Amino acid sequence: MKNKILWITRTAVMLALLVVVQYLTASLPKPAQQYVTGSCVNAVLAVTVLMCGFWSGAAVAAVSPFVAFLFGIGPQLLPIVPAIAAGNLAFVGLLHLLSGSAPKLLKKLLAWLGAAVGKFGVLYLLVVQLLCNVLPLKQPQIDTFTAMFSLPQLITALIGGGVAILIIPALKKAIK
Repeated sequence: MKNKILWITRTAVMLALLVVVQYLTASLPKPAQQYVTGSCVNAVLAVTVLMCGFWSGAAVAAVSPFVAFLFGIGPQLLPIVPAIAAGNLAFVGLLHLLSGSAPKLLKKLLAWLGAAVGKFGVLYLLVVQLLCNVLPLKQPQIDTFTAMFSLPQLITALIGGGVAILIIPALKKAIK
């Protein structure tokens, strides 16, 4: 019972942190918003999965795009929101799977790179290659989604994961 309460508490704290980050960055200008919000969200996702475990990371990853949608961050097209959740889940899943429990820095770095590439790939395939071809979108919308769900996703996943890897040792030290 104590472990379940601890899991719920940790997950709730990380979800609250994610909501605060999204709320605070919602008013940024559009070009900067994607990079700042995306990097911060990816950092929260990475810290969550690496410090709290896969299921906490998965919960926060799945909820994140729906919160962003409610705050008006990112595309305001509901069919894209589950695709973003899938990209987030790929990020935390790969980060968890590839990093394992070994504290070796090289393993964490390779996991970070693999997770960032995996998230980018999932989002590019789902949004750009699938949804942009299936949904009744106009060319300007397709161009916008293609720009949003290509290289910026890789960049923000790399920044967020990198920040997480840098701050986790200090967080672990502070928690003890």
